[in-house]
Amino acid sequence: MRYFSTRNKNESAGFAGAALAGLAPDGGLFVPEEIPRYRAAVKNALGDMDFCDIAFETIRLYTGDEIPGAALEDIVHSAYPFGAPLLGVGGRLVLELFHGPTAAFKDFGARFMARAFAYLRRGEEKPLRILVATSGDTGGAVADGFFEVPGIFVTVLYPRGRVTPLQERQIAGLGGNISALAVEGSFDDCQRLVKAALADEGLKKETALSSANSINISRLIPQAVYYAAAAGRAFAGRADADGEATPRVKGFAGTVKDTRLGLRKGEAAVFCVPSGNFGNLTAGLYAMKMGAPVKQFIAATNINKTVPDYLASGEYTVRASRATISNAMDVGAPSNFERMAAHFSWEEMKRIILGVSVSDNETKETIARVRREAGYFLDPHSAVGWKGTDKLFAENKIAAGPVGILSTAHPAKFSETVKPLAGSAPVPAALERAMERTVNAQTIPAETGALLDAIRRL
Repeated sequence: MRYFSTRNKNESAGFAGAALAGLAPDGGLFVPEEIPRYRAAVKNALGDMDFCDIAFETIRLYTGDEIPGAALEDIVHSAYPFGAPLLGVGGRLVLELFHGPTAAFKDFGARFMARAFAYLRRGEEKPLRILVATSGDTGGAVADGFFEVPGIFVTVLYPRGRVTPLQERQIAGLGGNISALAVEGSFDDCQRLVKAALADEGLKKETALSSANSINISRLIPQAVYYAAAAGRAFAGRADADGEATPRVKGFAGTVKDTRLGLRKGEAAVFCVPSGNFGNLTAGLYAMKMGAPVKQFIAATNINKTVPDYLASGEYTVRASRATISNAMDVGAPSNFERMAAHFSWEEMKRIILGVSVSDNETKETIARVRREAGYFLDPHSAVGWKGTDKLFAENKIAAGPVGILSTAHPAKFSETVKPLAGSAPVPAALERAMERTVNAQTIPAETGALLDAIRRL
């Protein structure tokens, strides 16, 4: 499998080269020369396969012989001692993506990436510096995934004052080979600084650099796995039992059997994706093209609605991001849109993706209502997805069949927002441990020079 830059097809690399570089030399994002297809036997068995088996069958199509089968088996089993249960909640499906160590969907990409990097760099003496920009959950997942990985140092940039106290402790509380920079600006500023540093010729001569944002293909590909697993389960007419971290109030049944959104064997699902930087939705599009039974996607954003506006008009206009209570989605210039545009025209995107935006007031109302009516806690990002689905149903825009909301983070990560609206969500043990950490971060202005100076001092 070869990977090409979104900006120049003459810039290409294998999986290892694309993953370890992060960005293409011309500043573009690496995309596969073609999106591979599942073998018929795999496609037909998705509803019955173990999550790690689906991960192996999905990822190997992108890594080829650069990670041999036995090594890849070890990597996926080490990365995923947890899964992604598909549950019935209040008459629809919820795909819970927060059963990993940092209670957010970013664990799926970050844990694979860390283990893949360790394998690909085996025997390498020169240390690698990974730079990552985060609006909340990415930084914590990358920090946890790479913590104490030999020969790799991670620097996380996050917008000062725009992440929750828990997120900040996950980002800046580990120490060791993980350092944190609090940027006086927005996530878009953090993302811009990372891209500038990765492109700086002087810095590249001094140290090996890479990125762990979803701009890195090795972090994006594993996210296709949970779409394939969930779509397979839904197509087989099945849902899962609650997991250990499921935030359901005891005594609520939570069933989908008696509604028009119910599971019916042989029907492809619609997935609603709370969207910010659009890496998650891009991974879903990959899974769909690979053959997973997905009928349609909903891109649900907060008021930072660059992509929904593009889907409606065909005009892509970057905007400055605005702060909301769903802070991980506060992105005005989503990086992965460049990948989406490389694979799909506007007309194709319009057929596959429905765009919708949700206000903070609507998000708050949804958190309270779902807790009251369904006995289930939503975090602010998942609530955007739930409300966005409500709005599109009211407009009769969603295709018939089962509808799944991606629940991207555990509500206990956002207790400052959730508790006044819905009461206290149960707290997973991993989050209780994270809250005991002390924040250790350096504050820098949103200037490339300041970032370069900080990296050189680390």
